[in-house]
Amino acid sequence: MMKVICSSEESLYRPEAVRWRQRMEWMEPVGDSVVLLPCSMKKPYSNSKSHQAFRKVTRSFQELIVTSPFGICPRELENTFPIQSYDVSTTGSWSQDEIRESGQLIKKYCEGKNVVAHLHGGYLESCEAFLDDFTLTCLDGKPTSPDSIYNLRMELKKHEKINRRDKVLNELRSIAKYQFGPKACDFIPDNVKAKGRYHKKITVDGTQIAMLNMDTGLYRLNLAGGEILKDLGINIVNIDFDLETNTVFAPGINKASHNIVPNDQVVVVNDDKVVGVGKAILTGREMELCSNGIGVKIKHRVK
Repeated sequence: MMKVICSSEESLYRPEAVRWRQRMEWMEPVGDSVVLLPCSMKKPYSNSKSHQAFRKVTRSFQELIVTSPFGICPRELENTFPIQSYDVSTTGSWSQDEIRESGQLIKKYCEGKNVVAHLHGGYLESCEAFLDDFTLTCLDGKPTSPDSIYNLRMELKKHEKINRRDKVLNELRSIAKYQFGPKACDFIPDNVKAKGRYHKKITVDGTQIAMLNMDTGLYRLNLAGGEILKDLGINIVNIDFDLETNTVFAPGINKASHNIVPNDQVVVVNDDKVVGVGKAILTGREMELCSNGIGVKIKHRVK
């Protein structure tokens, strides 16, 4: 997995960071309270010492990690590329741009919720600049000190915990929205099951719709999942020939969703029927325009 190195102010405007922040605007918290936490050097955050200390207290609540240059990261997306693999110097001194980018996202995400801010330094500044009302639990700028953690624990006793099932559903739906857009909430129905020790098989009524690949934190579609996306009108590539190999060349593509970018999971459709699912090699526009080259590599096709 490629590491994303973010070591300067310009990192804010790297395409991965910009795309991440745009997609964060679609995210919604579960429950009535949001706990804001600082990011850590170690990724995913849960593996760091600081977050292991926080999680003893915060794991039954909606956690939101404040970070630059990505702005925010809800806990359920911490395994998702590129957030799980960026390197950034956690100096704690933030520029006005960083404070603004994170602050705007915090404000939108936390709207109408009780906010508990376990933050210091630039993290806290972005919170103060954009939120009118929050409870600060971090003492003397040391979020991991025993006093701060005790404070956080006492404050959270006043807030309602989220039940486990709601949390799982929210996690699976957040990943779907991040990957396929805001409409993709419906990709994950209420009766979904996720099984597996590492990669998770996502099944509905016993049929697998996708595999949640924990190395990238993203779904890989199965044909049944392709059917759902087709009905939602997401990431569709239209062809007009019988699919007999695992490669779709650009000239055979009539139409493709314009938001498709390389490596996206796509649904290949012929005559309104799903004939395959796979990975985009070109953008949707390139698929329509190119007269040679591979458009899609198929992972599963209707035999």
